[in-house]
Amino acid sequence: MAKRLIPSLNRILVEKIVPPSKTNTGILLPEKTTKLNSGTVVAVGPGARDRDGNLIPVSVKEGDTVLLPEYGGTEVKLGEKEYVSFIPSGIFCRNKTRALHDHLVVFTLHCFLLISWLCNLCSDFARYHLYRDDDILGTLHE
Repeated sequence: MAKRLIPSLNRILVEKIVPPSKTNTGILLPEKTTKLNSGTVVAVGPGARDRDGNLIPVSVKEGDTVLLPEYGGTEVKLGEKEYVSFIPSGIFCRNKTRALHDHLVVFTLHCFLLISWLCNLCSDFARYHLYRDDDILGTLHE
């Protein structure tokens, strides 16, 4: 059913992974352990265009497992499956699995900037802020 939904531009369509509410032996799991913000990419838009009109491809592909932010995206429910439409810069990281002797999981952080403020030497602590690059609206020039 998700194949009918085609994301536009650089948007992606993610199917939320619904964790089990009980174990194989029938033990009910607490709600906190069943909450999982991850999903599988089921459709990818063609990409965005730069100022010259060149196509910028999307950084994820169909079949990738991604970690989703707690808020954001456009939720769509078709049947019993939940889908969320995102811009790839809103995705925290991608989970790549390679089959070697065992499964090796590599997380690739995407689109994060660490911005630190320079504090005086007499201050007791330094302040660090984590921002996504699209949260920064602009820069101040004199």
